[in-house]
Amino acid sequence: MNEANAAAIQFDARTLELDLMTTILGFIIFLLVVYTLRHYLFTLNRLFGRQRQPYLDIEQASWPPVVVCVAAHNEERVIADALNALLEVDYPRDKLVIMPVNDRSTDGTRGIIDHIAAAHPGRFTLFHRDGGRPGKAAALRDACEKIEAEIIIVFDADYLPARGLIKQLVAPFFDPEVGAIMGRVVPLNAGANLLTRLLDLERAGGYQVDQAARMNLGLVPQYGGTVGGVRRRALEEIGGWNSDMLAEDTDVTFRLLQQGWKTVYQNRSECYEEVPEVWPVRIRQISRWSRGHNQVMGRNLMRLLQNPRISLRERADGALLLCVFIMPPLLVVGWSITIIQFFMTSHQWLFGWLALSGMVAYGAFGTNAAFFEMAAATYLDGNRNRIRLLPLNIFGFLVSLVAISRAAVVQVLDALRKRELVWHKTERFRIAAISPIQELILPLESLSPGLSAELQEKVS
Repeated sequence: MNEANAAAIQFDARTLELDLMTTILGFIIFLLVVYTLRHYLFTLNRLFGRQRQPYLDIEQASWPPVVVCVAAHNEERVIADALNALLEVDYPRDKLVIMPVNDRSTDGTRGIIDHIAAAHPGRFTLFHRDGGRPGKAAALRDACEKIEAEIIIVFDADYLPARGLIKQLVAPFFDPEVGAIMGRVVPLNAGANLLTRLLDLERAGGYQVDQAARMNLGLVPQYGGTVGGVRRRALEEIGGWNSDMLAEDTDVTFRLLQQGWKTVYQNRSECYEEVPEVWPVRIRQISRWSRGHNQVMGRNLMRLLQNPRISLRERADGALLLCVFIMPPLLVVGWSITIIQFFMTSHQWLFGWLALSGMVAYGAFGTNAAFFEMAAATYLDGNRNRIRLLPLNIFGFLVSLVAISRAAVVQVLDALRKRELVWHKTERFRIAAISPIQELILPLESLSPGLSAELQEKVS
């Protein structure tokens, strides 16, 4: 009798474990299906839907005063190119102030900034920060205390704007409901190696399709922290930059949303960036992004869902955007549960096969949904030759899956140990300073052959 009871208890415990795993797996599959449908919806909207670019027709206006902040920490390789490019932008000189935000640099960044500013008196307001809390958000918070202009444009030091970009970024602020603006980021060094080409595809899908579709559908475009700007009054209303946030841009996006401000995405407002050229730098970059994004999710998800001032579709899209970096670790958990159930349910072989087949089907259709976005982006950009690299993006997907999942585990452990998140800058790869690379400043043939060919592909 005792042995029978023990066997029954053991069977009930195993059944309970299987039921719990089945519930968790069902929830994960539901989320995967939702994200898959989201990718396909965005792609179809960009290919066949109504496109919204409501502010690009503004070419003549009474342009307001603007401060362009260039965030720099040990950026001696790239800072001169960014500042020289900004000196040539098509914006009234008496309305534009360039503010390099030099945050605790220990290399030659400060000397380069001072030299360029001395050569162009009246164009710069210098901000050198020797101490204080590390990180871009903390540096911008201190710099904004010295800014009186209503419009603040932010670039990273490796970004190179085209001549008309500042006007395009300022134009949406004539709409009094707009609190932030985001332009499109285009890799400058896409031709350096296979990794940069894969990142070029990824960026194209993220901006040309994902961001643009959210703008078209009236959802939640994301301010990306660079190649964009904020309204100073809106920033002050939400309490300014959060200096303890790794993803200060995502944090600003959702705090503005909850206060009734709109974020606008301008797909044709392009700026050129330098993407990582080696895998270790890429892994550190995406790990930092995921940890910062998850930090923002923890602080904003419930507030967003409970905010009655925000429309239901914006709350739904905002929640999906906030949770995007928890999907890779959930996918790993889903695969693990599927394999465990496949071997634990030998007496129910049909269920095990169905669970395994479901995850394999997601691998075929769900993962390909993101690749569908990239393929659509190459079509919309007119660079169809890039689509031949699309199958290789599975390697980038797997690397990101592992890096993001590992970062999530480390973040949970750090939270349990009450360790503070630490900001790390992305390594730069530019070897020598280059001429201002704007197709409207210098003719392409005046640049180096490799750079000229790269830009010719981008602007053609």
